[in-house]
Amino acid sequence: MGNAFACMPRKDHRAAAAVSRSKRMGSARSARGAPKLTPAEEELLHRQALAMAIHQHLDAGGSMSRRIDGAASLSRRMAPGSTSSRRRGDLPESVTNAKIAQIVLENLETKKIVLVHGEGFGAWCWYKTISHLEEAGLDPVALDLTGSGIDHTDTNSIATLADYSKPLLDYLDKLPENEKVILVGHSCGGASVSYALEHYPKKISKAVFLTATMLRSADVFLQESQFLIYGNGKDKPPTGLMFDKQQIKGLYFNQTPSKDMALAAVSMRPIPLAPIMEKLSLTPEKYGSVRRYFIQTLDDHMLSPDAQEKLVRENPPDGIFKIKGGDHCPFFSKPQSLNKILLEIAQIQASAALLPSKANAEVPAGTTFAEEIAAKS
Repeated sequence: MGNAFACMPRKDHRAAAAVSRSKRMGSARSARGAPKLTPAEEELLHRQALAMAIHQHLDAGGSMSRRIDGAASLSRRMAPGSTSSRRRGDLPESVTNAKIAQIVLENLETKKIVLVHGEGFGAWCWYKTISHLEEAGLDPVALDLTGSGIDHTDTNSIATLADYSKPLLDYLDKLPENEKVILVGHSCGGASVSYALEHYPKKISKAVFLTATMLRSADVFLQESQFLIYGNGKDKPPTGLMFDKQQIKGLYFNQTPSKDMALAAVSMRPIPLAPIMEKLSLTPEKYGSVRRYFIQTLDDHMLSPDAQEKLVRENPPDGIFKIKGGDHCPFFSKPQSLNKILLEIAQIQASAALLPSKANAEVPAGTTFAEEIAAKS
C-alpha cells in the first residue's frame, strides 16, 4: 500500500540549545498537568525551526547530519479531531473520537518510530511529531532521503528508488537483529516504505501510510510540463519536478498555519522523478507479511478523500484512521490528531485477531508505486 530522519552539526548548536530550553519547559509543564502552550511559546518553537532550516539552506557545502532524533518537546496534548477505525476480519468499521488511554511503554512491541518524509520535504517537516512522540516516551527518528532536506545530493542524479531510499535502507541494515521499528511514510515516502518492507520485513513491526500514494499525483506532474525539470537537457527525459509556491499552498497546505508554510518555502527541494516512476517488485511473503495501516486526511487537496477511500476500499489495510480537517500535511495542520493516531497504532499488539489473512495477498511484480497502491495488499 504505498511506493514509498540524530545528531546536530556544530553550526546548529546555538539553535539546539534553544530547543533544549524549550524541551525543559515542556517537561515541567507536562508534570503540572500539560496546559496548552502559550502563543509566545508556540512562536518561539516556530522561530527555532525556521532558523534551523534557513541555516541548513545557507550551508550548501557544509558537512551536516542527515538525521534528526529530537526537537523541542511540547506538552503532550490529545485533542479531538481525529477518528480511527480498525478492520478485523469481516467486522464493520468502528469509529471513535475518544481520547486514547495513557500509553504503557512496557507493553509496546517497539518504541522506535522512523518517520519518512514525502516528495520535496525532509526530516524538518516532522518537528512537531517528533516533539509529541518524545513527550509520550517514544523514540522517533526522522531521516532525510537522498537529495532531500540537508542532503545536498543533486536530485537530477538520483536514478533509482534504491538510491533515493538509501538513508532509510542503511538505517534498517544497521539496526540490531533483535530490534524492530514502526515505519511512517508520508505521501510519496510510501514508496520508500514499501521498498523497505520488501527488503527488511523482519525489522519492521508495522508500516503506516500517511495519505501515502502518488498515482494521480504523478499523472498530474507529468501533464503539467511547467513543473518538470530537465537536468540533463531539454532533449533528454525530465529528471525532476517542482511546484511554484502558489501551487504548493493550494495542494499541500490548505489548512496549514502560515508559519509552517514559511518553513516549507525555505526548505522544500526539487522532487527526483525517476524513483517515483520506477517499477516495484513486491511479494506477499515479504512486503505482505508486515501489518500496514492507512491514515486518511479529509481536507486533502493533493489526494482527495474520495481517492483515499478508493485506495483503502480496494486494498483493505489492517487499520484505517481518519483525520478531520487535515490537509495533505497533517504534521503541520493537525499535529495533535496525528500524534494520537500514531500512539494508538504503536499500542496495537500482534494478535491473530488484528491480522487479516495474508495467504491470498497478491502484489504484481514490476509495478510502479502508483500501480502497486491499486493492487491487492
